[in-house]
Amino acid sequence: MKIRPVAWTRDGVRILDQTQLPQRETYIHCTRVSQVVRAIERLQVRGAPLIGITAAYAMALARPTPTALKKAAQSLIEARPTAINLSWAVKRVLEKTLNGGSALQEARAIHKEDAAMCEAIGRHGAALKAKRILTICNSGALATGGIGTAFGVVLRSKAELFACETRPLSQGARLTMWEAKKWKRKAQLTVDGAAATTMKNQNIDLVITGADRIARNGDTANKIGTLGLALMAKEFKIPFYIAAPSTTFDPSCKTGKEIPIEERDPTEISPHFPAYNPAFDITPAKLITGFVTEKGIFPAGKVALDAQRLPK
Repeated sequence: MKIRPVAWTRDGVRILDQTQLPQRETYIHCTRVSQVVRAIERLQVRGAPLIGITAAYAMALARPTPTALKKAAQSLIEARPTAINLSWAVKRVLEKTLNGGSALQEARAIHKEDAAMCEAIGRHGAALKAKRILTICNSGALATGGIGTAFGVVLRSKAELFACETRPLSQGARLTMWEAKKWKRKAQLTVDGAAATTMKNQNIDLVITGADRIARNGDTANKIGTLGLALMAKEFKIPFYIAAPSTTFDPSCKTGKEIPIEERDPTEISPHFPAYNPAFDITPAKLITGFVTEKGIFPAGKVALDAQRLPK
């Protein structure tokens, strides 16, 4: 089974419009950088690794002059500020092209590398031997270049999945459950407010999520609601892991306090009343059991204490 949410065509970037899932599988075709920026801002394409890959391909749409490339890079980086993969991928392609390389070849390399990292993450995560896994948001093929991070662990563990709906945009209900159905994986949906009861009553033996940025001390930014899951997991003595590729680690951020948190349009919550709508929260390292990366499983304390071994 192959899900291809982003692909390079003869003259542009083909994006599966995730805002239309699960009702319709429709695609948008971007031939300009501005169209890709808009798709990222509107969450038509989302997930930290995947928006990095998409932005890398978008750089191939820019005119091959230093000024145009730098302008394209800046607009892409500003599209969503929290996910470090976005700026990392764009800067990598920019450096390559300014030194005479091919933007498209570099984007394809980033895509291929992420798929390989996802496979490794899934393989390492399977060593945790979980049977009933709870997660939030979407961390599968719709968020990465491969089988996914936390979702990849679910697949390679052959575990039963419990997916939080992930309000306000329901990425868990719409996207993770759609992927689980595609993979014929046993899965159940639960409302966000039932997460604690699900942990208590459904014999959850692992809570695992993806990440958008991980600070040097292990503090982690991920979809809003992740912090709550970590606190609940601690109460019920359930291991809480973060699954992420090395590109999600940001050694330039000392702690989670330095990670920018995107706040989205309040009307996503209510068209009638004022609303506070942060897209992400910060889970402190002290609540995280460990990190599943393509290089193996790192205890949270080890990541914080041994900075030179942080994935690069």
